[in-house]
Amino acid sequence: MRKVIFAFAMMLCAFSALAADNPAPAPAPRISIFSTTTDWSALTGLPLRQFRGDFKWSNSDVGRGMVLYYLDAFPCYGEADSVRIWLGPRGQSEGILRLVCVHAPTEVSFTWRNATRDADQSESTGLLKCPVTGDYDFTIDISKCTFGPDWKEYK
Repeated sequence: MRKVIFAFAMMLCAFSALAADNPAPAPAPRISIFSTTTDWSALTGLPLRQFRGDFKWSNSDVGRGMVLYYLDAFPCYGEADSVRIWLGPRGQSEGILRLVCVHAPTEVSFTWRNATRDADQSESTGLLKCPVTGDYDFTIDISKCTFGPDWKEYK
């Protein structure tokens, strides 16, 4: 019986030595995507209101088409069914931009890519920042927007 206990103890020592040489990998940090935007009204004491964005563009601004996805940012977040917009040649468009805000935005940001109307959702190109004119029904002139670097250039 002593031999069995001794062998078992030696095996435990060997395993603990191996564990010390090969520590377990650190757990990957948990990433949670929870928006704080729904609390903006409570945090600021300002009521939430709905705003609607219309677009102005020319064919040279969008080429064969441009897909925009609104990026939530204070003072607004996008309503889930209205954050994808397609702008096409000859004034064609699909989708509407509806935002819920604590006050009228002065600038909005999108992720963008050139694509035809029915293109599948795919990786976008980069950031597009656009000034806004108006109030509850505001206008975004694509020719006045600023293209940021492509996503691959962000660090």
